[in-house]
Amino acid sequence: MAAKKASESFSKTLIEEVHKWGCMKQTGVSLRYMMEFGSKPTQRNLLISGQFLHKELPIRIARRAIELESLPYGLSEKPAVLKVACFFMLSVDLLEPLMESWRNSLYPESAFEAMVRDWYLDSFRDLRSFPDIKDTNDEREFTQMIKAIKVRHNNVVPMMALGVQQLKKGMDPKIVYEDLDEIHQFLDRFYLSRIGIPGQHVELHNPNPPLHCVGYIHTKMSPVEVAQNASEDARCICLREYGSAPEVNIYGDPKFTFPYVPTHLHLMVFELVKNSLRAVQERYMDSDRVVPPIRIIVADGIEDVTIKVSDEGGGIPRSGLPKIFTYLYSTARNPLDEHSDLGTADTVTMAGYGYGLPISRLYARYFGGDLQIISMEGY
Repeated sequence: MAAKKASESFSKTLIEEVHKWGCMKQTGVSLRYMMEFGSKPTQRNLLISGQFLHKELPIRIARRAIELESLPYGLSEKPAVLKVACFFMLSVDLLEPLMESWRNSLYPESAFEAMVRDWYLDSFRDLRSFPDIKDTNDEREFTQMIKAIKVRHNNVVPMMALGVQQLKKGMDPKIVYEDLDEIHQFLDRFYLSRIGIPGQHVELHNPNPPLHCVGYIHTKMSPVEVAQNASEDARCICLREYGSAPEVNIYGDPKFTFPYVPTHLHLMVFELVKNSLRAVQERYMDSDRVVPPIRIIVADGIEDVTIKVSDEGGGIPRSGLPKIFTYLYSTARNPLDEHSDLGTADTVTMAGYGYGLPISRLYARYFGGDLQIISMEGY
């Protein structure tokens, strides 16, 4: 099967439209606006939200389609990245036969890449061909399409991370990772585009929303409670990996609440605690000393809510600090070194994919916060 260029498989008009929409500016939405707008999910508000997404989603998909076709350093051709594109376009029942055929080498990589690109353009074309949303029935049909896209995207982040690790495994070890700006900037844009508004629109349709929830925003979220749940999840991973796990002590007022997205905070705390658990566990694995706990402090300030995660895992040397927010850096072993037959990224590993910190910082910054690392090497 010969791989064809997009210009040969699709009309010139469609290709031009993809590039036209890919050049349009994405529209950001603040947490305050999402909360105030979603507090009254009337049919009128849902219609306005659907009309906004009808225009916004093609912009985001067009941008990703253009970038996924020509990633730097051969990242586009990595098997896991090809699978990522599939998640954007294929229905669940169609995905498995195609992936099985690909695994059995029925399709050369170049041909499969062409197919992936074509499916992506098909997805863009389907969105653009969806008629203007004029009434409630149109909006409901559009929401069902968003739900299907959302389900297909569930594994995109770990799968893309696996593709980056496949790239890293084949790179010259002398390359300075923080100098690979094209890859880091693309991944920032790619992951950032996945945070945000489609899920909020879908959640506003929930006929029985949880108490104090506006879509996926919890108006009275307890950061202490979220930190407890995230820490327990991280400890479960550590117990599975090492057979034991350091304790996690949390300090803060459990009654303190503020409006935020619990899933975002859970992801950030989970990744940070997971890093701390691994560092402490490996440092004290063969030691007779008492294993020190990880400490989480939740502070309620006048302007900020600050969550501090600290450990005694040995810190990061100064030379490593510039690299910690790059997607190609990890102090853990590359998971591909230990699991060379990894075909999917479904299994959660303790560390090694290198996206925990940069992804967490993106989530923190999405609604105006930040993530900062202060290291004391040797402590």
